[in-house]
Amino acid sequence: MRAAYGVVSGVLPTDTTEDVRTRGAGVSAQVAVLPVGSFEQHGPYLPLVTDTLVACAVARELAAAYPVHLLPPLTVSCSHEHAAWPGTVSISAVTLHAVVSDIAASLRRSGVDALVVVNGHGGNYVLGNVVQEASARGERMALFPAAEDWETARERAGVVTSLLTDMHAGEIETSILLHAHPEFVRPGHESADFTADDRRHLLTLGMSAYTESGVIGRPSLGSAEKGKELLASLAESFEPYLALLTRGAEPE
Repeated sequence: MRAAYGVVSGVLPTDTTEDVRTRGAGVSAQVAVLPVGSFEQHGPYLPLVTDTLVACAVARELAAAYPVHLLPPLTVSCSHEHAAWPGTVSISAVTLHAVVSDIAASLRRSGVDALVVVNGHGGNYVLGNVVQEASARGERMALFPAAEDWETARERAGVVTSLLTDMHAGEIETSILLHAHPEFVRPGHESADFTADDRRHLLTLGMSAYTESGVIGRPSLGSAEKGKELLASLAESFEPYLALLTRGAEPE
C-alpha cells in the first residue's frame, strides 16, 4: 500500500516576467523576498515542511501588502539538530550561505536591487552572516523577522507562550499553520505540550537530548485566529525594513 503525500498549493509564486517589470516601474529600488524554511521533524502533528510553510506564509503576507518580488522558497536548510528523527534533511551552512549569496547576485544582474531573506527556521544561524557580509560590501539585504518583530507579533496575537519556551512545533507555528494550511495539521497538537527552557547544550547534543516527541512548546494553545494576527503584525513590522532598503533611511 502506497503512502499518501500532501501537496501544498499556493506556495509557489506565479508571476510572469511582465508582472515583475510592471511592479518595479516607478519604485526607487526593486526588492525581492526569499522565504527560507527547512525540512525537519515537527512532532507527529505538523509536517516536515512546516518551517517552509511558515516562511512562505510570512512572505506572501509581505507581497500582498508591499510591491516586492516574491521568490519560491528554499526548503532544505540547516537542520542538523533534528538529525535524530526520520525524514529530516540538511545541507551545510556553507552551502546555504553560497545559495543565498548566488540568488542575491542573480537578482542584482536582473535589476532587482535588494533582497529580504524571510527565515522560518531558528537553526539557520548562517543567514545572519550572509546579510552582514553583503551589507559590508555595500549590497542591500535584510533578514526578517527579527526577534523583536516576533515579540511584537506574539503580544498582538495573544500568544501566551514566551519565545524562549515556544521553541519548536509550539503555539506560534501551530497557530500559523492552523490559519494558513489547516489541512496539514494532524490531530495530536492538543495534548503534545512539552517545555525545556534550559537548552544550553543544544548545539552539542541536538534536540533529542531535550525532547522525545520533537516538540518544545505549547501547541495546545494554538489557534487560527492567533495565526492570522501573527502574520498581520509581521506585515506591519516590515514597513521600516522596506524603507531602509529602498530609500536608504536609517531605522528608528
